[in-house]
Amino acid sequence: MRSAREQQYGKEADAGEAAVTAEGLPEWLAPVSRVAATIEPPQLSRFLPPESGGRPSAVLILFGHGPSGPELLLMERAGTLRSHAGQPSFPGGALDPEDGDPEGSGPVRAALREAEEETGLDPSGVQVFGVLPRLYIPVSGFVVTPVLGWWRRPTPVGAVDQAETARVFTVPVADLTNPAHRVTTRHPSGHIGPGFLVENALVWGFTAGVIDRLLHYAGWEIPWDRDKAVPLDWRS
Repeated sequence: MRSAREQQYGKEADAGEAAVTAEGLPEWLAPVSRVAATIEPPQLSRFLPPESGGRPSAVLILFGHGPSGPELLLMERAGTLRSHAGQPSFPGGALDPEDGDPEGSGPVRAALREAEEETGLDPSGVQVFGVLPRLYIPVSGFVVTPVLGWWRRPTPVGAVDQAETARVFTVPVADLTNPAHRVTTRHPSGHIGPGFLVENALVWGFTAGVIDRLLHYAGWEIPWDRDKAVPLDWRS
């Protein structure tokens, strides 16, 4: 039986659109699939959407299997951007009208569309297997739906527009769980959050927060030194 979120976001699957299914996943993804079906919003973040307002958006959290085992697809924003320059993130962005209902399968379509536009991946090779609760990014006003995907048929990826994206890369899950790569980030504003030093990048903010919670609730987290801090600057 499908979860309530699978039923919500897969309700138009009869037409072959925006289907959400956990059938046929590799066994190692089963814990993440269970998280998607059971996790509650406060378990993911303390920043939850307001009762009204906010700009609907979606990100694609894409799991694949590479030379070093399970991995995640990330991209790095161009260093010339005025906002969050050089910051790694999941592919994603705001919903367009053609994506459809933000309360229905619109976020799934948006996540796949944005990932294709930003990284060049072929969405037909992605199996969407879960949708996490909507979260909120106060600094931008985005209401973000994280969409979970299995890269069943990988295709070449890269920065489609270098004015927006510096690079596209994958990170082995083993590197994300390695305690040597885990840090606590400290912003001058006082905000403290998890961080990952991987692939010559510091993953922090919203992206690191979601990864941290997925690792924790999937049972993949390895104890790490939370006193190992990395300061951020005001431009972050």
